[in-house]
Amino acid sequence: MSTAVKPSEAPFQESKLWRTPLRDLGLKIEGTPLEPVIADLRREMDAAGLGRVKPHFYLTTDWVVHNDTVAVGIPFYLARPDLTELQAEQEGHIEGENREELLRYLRHEIGHVVCYAYQLYNRKDWVRLFGSMTQPYEEEYRPEPFSRRFVVHLPGWYAQKHPDEDWAETFAVWMTPGYDWRAAYAGWPEALKKLEYCDRVMRQLRDTDPLVTAVDLDWDLSNLDYSVGEHYKSWALPDNEVHLPGIDGALRAIFERLGEPEDATPAQRLLAADLIRKWERDIMADVYRWTGHFPERTRVLLRHLAARARELRQVYPADREPQALLGLATLVTSLAMNHVHHGSYFPEEARGRGEASPG
Repeated sequence: MSTAVKPSEAPFQESKLWRTPLRDLGLKIEGTPLEPVIADLRREMDAAGLGRVKPHFYLTTDWVVHNDTVAVGIPFYLARPDLTELQAEQEGHIEGENREELLRYLRHEIGHVVCYAYQLYNRKDWVRLFGSMTQPYEEEYRPEPFSRRFVVHLPGWYAQKHPDEDWAETFAVWMTPGYDWRAAYAGWPEALKKLEYCDRVMRQLRDTDPLVTAVDLDWDLSNLDYSVGEHYKSWALPDNEVHLPGIDGALRAIFERLGEPEDATPAQRLLAADLIRKWERDIMADVYRWTGHFPERTRVLLRHLAARARELRQVYPADREPQALLGLATLVTSLAMNHVHHGSYFPEEARGRGEASPG
């Protein structure tokens, strides 16, 4: 289901923004809330002994550091409030919503910068701990929640995605000011071994000039000629992304039991579909954090559940919203875990269609 706003349906200002080429947005980091946060990050780098590493920061469509460069790409929507609002409306998920979150993402990206700047991935001891960089980089990965082999920094158990991300997450934890990672990971021996390795290597490289200082700005926002609307349409998941045969029974089990005669309550009845939309962003964020199910997928799933709830005329007593929300969140989490580990919300239904599970 595409969530893109059609230009003809949007207010004038939003319509104009929707048609604007990314390069014509006139955005730059200077003078935005990003600038002081980046200054804070540079001070953190100096304090960590990374003063010889000189990353370049630029605006693009996503968080990124391209291989063998020291340039950090930052999502353009973080540079202006109206674009941040548009991102929230279109994707329902903002990576770097406040200063602390921005620093978390920036520390992760600096982990990539340091890895490429010193070509750590060529070291045998690095490969033994983190794995080979030649491993396939799969967008759809299957994390093991609370695996003690990996640190936890960004949502979605992101260290488990690829050796490159494992290092970047480990580095980010190590770099976080005031964080006692030795105590925090004392019971996670394999993750702790990686952190101790990071600490040791960073001390060794403190007075060493980087091997790589290249800056690749091909994806700088000033070089992107497609429009804001085209950007979001290219990211939208297809309408047929969700296959949920039999989900109506699950929705009825959640909402109808809250108003059964033996539990009758005089409270006003509210639409279940409105509850789903009301808590959409919170559920997306928490489901991603704890399962690795991507927010854009969870959003499509929730929109489908809201549509079914509306079609079924599901309601719940206003004074039982916490119970209704708990049931909804548990259902979505169960479906998300199925999708993460089996490639489908209903694995048996997927096998019936002849679809293979990932792996």
